[in-house]
Amino acid sequence: MTEQSAPLDMLGRARLTAVAAARTLLLAQISDLRPETQTLPLDQCLDRVCASQVSAPEDLPTADRSTMDGFAVVAADTFGASQSMPGYLDIDGEVLMGEAPEGTVKRGRCFKIPTGGLLPDGADAVVMHEHTVPVDDRVVEIIKPVGSGAHLIRKGDDIRRGAVAVAAGRLLRPQELGLLAGLGISEVEVFTQPRVAIISTGDEIIDYRQQPPPGKIRDINGIVLSSLVRRCGALIKDYGIVSDDESAFFATVEEAVQETDLVLFSGGSSVGMRDLGEQAIERIGNPGILVHGVSLKPGKPVIIGLCDKTPIFGLPGHPVSAMVCFDFFVKPALAAISGTRSPSITAQPSVQARLQRNINSAAGRLDVVRVQLRFADSELQALPILGKSGAISTLSEAHGYFLIEEESQGVSSDDLVEVYLYL
Repeated sequence: MTEQSAPLDMLGRARLTAVAAARTLLLAQISDLRPETQTLPLDQCLDRVCASQVSAPEDLPTADRSTMDGFAVVAADTFGASQSMPGYLDIDGEVLMGEAPEGTVKRGRCFKIPTGGLLPDGADAVVMHEHTVPVDDRVVEIIKPVGSGAHLIRKGDDIRRGAVAVAAGRLLRPQELGLLAGLGISEVEVFTQPRVAIISTGDEIIDYRQQPPPGKIRDINGIVLSSLVRRCGALIKDYGIVSDDESAFFATVEEAVQETDLVLFSGGSSVGMRDLGEQAIERIGNPGILVHGVSLKPGKPVIIGLCDKTPIFGLPGHPVSAMVCFDFFVKPALAAISGTRSPSITAQPSVQARLQRNINSAAGRLDVVRVQLRFADSELQALPILGKSGAISTLSEAHGYFLIEEESQGVSSDDLVEVYLYL
């Protein structure tokens, strides 16, 4: 589907594409794109995507260990023990941290053992220190029985040798790195980071570090989009501010398509005489425009295209709209070309909150409503932030947003809404 083949409404205008349909179309077009791979030391793999399956080379833990401070025992020796009728065990030895136990636990005897200590031969359970009473240095009372396996982590309980430790396409978070470190894995094959072009357009735009003269505005989208891209684990190539001159804009976009894996330009997506974005995408590569205009507020005029194998997005000039479109379309696209297997817009944390006012919506449009969160009356409440569509301060004040689905005409005060949190 291209913009040229999009169905028309009664006035001859191209109909807006539903958000879900636009995202599905985009991801289908780039589903077979996979970046190159590289092998990195484990301590350089944070937030990178694992390129090939990693299997456990050994059991973890490598031996039975205690999970409590106490005494390593034969569980059968503790049966029937209570405060009124304690059992008595001779202390034959002590397990030291970082050392292999010396000796074997025999019937009627025990070893002192710390949390994490290796379980000595003969023992099959640990009695917690709290459930013992010392008699002297050689004898201890047991006042509560334990079953076999109590307060132990067995060899391979964490992960068995040969089991999948990290699947291909998995994001390597601190917890994945910890698991791999525990298995002695020092290097991981990961996908290379996508390179993303950032282009700000418009004769009215100047560098945010400058004082704008009358008629000029500082470039907000450049810094905002660069920050969002970095949070997605991608690399930035900033092409700066490009004028509305046709030749300059086309040349910059064409260069970006050749040099990067994904292109973002902002400011040229609204319908009008100065809309060069659609023309540039159609001219530079096939299949060209996939979507121009979605049933989304804010973010309706977004352009989504593909120039050969490079996704390209024309984002609205308003920072709020640009950020919304980034979350809905650019973020899942970046996830897909980063090698992840399950890109999703809802992969961000969310909470349920009680809405504090009525919000109307137009049927057939997905509305993104920014909210502040507060805890009051023993529950989490969501207070809609209402303001001008282009006001960046509304995003700064917001803790997250909820969605009013296309089939709905609004939500009512006291409704529970799912609030997706801004990170």
